Amino acid sequence: MKKQGKVYIIGAGPGDPGLITIRGVECLKRSDVVVYDYLVSEDILKHAMKGARLIYAGKRGGDHTVSQEKLNQILVKEASGGNTVARLKGGDPFIFGRGGEEAGVLSEAGIPFEIIPGVTSAIAVPAYAGIPLTHRKLTSSVTFVTGHEDPTKNESSIDWENISAVGTIVFMMAVKNLPHIVANLINNGRNPDTPVALIRWGTIPDQETLTGTLRNIAKLAKEKNFLPPAIFVVGDVVTLRKDLMWFEKKPLFGKGIVITRPEKQSEEFSSLLREEGAKVIPFPTIKIVPPDRFDDLDQAIKNIERYEWIVFTSANGVKFFFDRFRELRGDIRNLKGIKICTIGPATASAIEKLGIKVDLIPDEYISESVVDAFRGEKINGEKVLLPRAEIARDVITQGLSKLGAHVDVVTAYRTVNSGKNKAEFDEMMDRNNVDVITFTSPSTIANFIDIIGNDTRLPEHVKIACIGPVTLDAARKAGLKVDVMQEPYVISGLVDAIIKAFENEK
Repeated sequence: MKKQGKVYIIGAGPGDPGLITIRGVECLKRSDVVVYDYLVSEDILKHAMKGARLIYAGKRGGDHTVSQEKLNQILVKEASGGNTVARLKGGDPFIFGRGGEEAGVLSEAGIPFEIIPGVTSAIAVPAYAGIPLTHRKLTSSVTFVTGHEDPTKNESSIDWENISAVGTIVFMMAVKNLPHIVANLINNGRNPDTPVALIRWGTIPDQETLTGTLRNIAKLAKEKNFLPPAIFVVGDVVTLRKDLMWFEKKPLFGKGIVITRPEKQSEEFSSLLREEGAKVIPFPTIKIVPPDRFDDLDQAIKNIERYEWIVFTSANGVKFFFDRFRELRGDIRNLKGIKICTIGPATASAIEKLGIKVDLIPDEYISESVVDAFRGEKINGEKVLLPRAEIARDVITQGLSKLGAHVDVVTAYRTVNSGKNKAEFDEMMDRNNVDVITFTSPSTIANFIDIIGNDTRLPEHVKIACIGPVTLDAARKAGLKVDVMQEPYVISGLVDAIIKAFENEK
């Protein structure tokens, strides 16, 4: 029997990927096809089911990649073919969007659909700019109006006389017609000194807010070359911004920070940076892959009971070791009696998530400190397993051997070049306002230099941030001037150090 198709018309929110609803993410994860608009964040698309087909159907400044008629046909065709379709729309599907039209087409075609409301930019963007649309002491009314109306039309469909008297007015897509909007409001009785705000790219680190009055905002916008997409807020509530502004006060607001580690290993780092207002720019210089051959690792796993200790120096080592452990149908009970040492808390967390106790974590999260931590343990004559990257320093191996341990080093994974090239780097630098490039291991630096070339000079204002003294040393040997290095040698510490670096500039 043929599978019944369905379309979820999902409001993806105003830009901040955290503002999509839980229900929206659930429906996105179960969809075979995703049809998305221009303003939908790439981070939201990451929730799509593995193997889902992505169809871009956005428009920018009136330039339609796919016409509305063609888009409607795509939705009907895909769902008629038995696919579950996620139609991702910026903001809310029904607030100045064409979600209602799309739902009508699906209804006419007899295709099941569901509307997943989204957080509209009409309320979210002012909130991120510190502007409440209503306030008990200022106004209890708000009106939402499209700002994208052709000023050459014979007759406006907007009731200017009545909306001009409303406490707060929010115009969507207002930049192009701003002089026309301002003139109509003033001509219909609105005080020219009414406070107003233009907010561009609201809810994301590129957010830009321009305040003024009805009298001067068009002139200010022209002088500042204030471009779409933006919304226009009119009303006394704009005066509250000076006290309620919060998003733009975040310590890393608007700072473009490049992460060179693999994206799959960057979730915590990205999350911490975004929490502080940064614009996260992924540019992985490495990727983590399995070893060329598993002989040594397999031999160690099959004879795991021979070891008194296993030392893990990264979360990657934990992942790839236990992935192979499971593939070989290893029994977790065979680890009973074996002590576990990890280089730091992140690696320890990866172990503890498996329900395994960690016995030893050094005070400092570097290889030298691992050796120092073992000086308090009786390891003379004991066998230690060290599953690690194919290429790594031998500090732990040599240090533990000097303490009398028998150390078996096995390759659990390899670090290889990500495949990025100089053209991609140049495009990334041109497209973004880059303030910081971060490195979390010597391999991220070595491959970064391979990608950009030894002769490339970074802009003077771009800071280099490193985690730990080993990475610092590698950066300096590569000719990079390091501006930020922190203790403790963990991701949260690196974020704190970046914040401090910018605070010191103020």
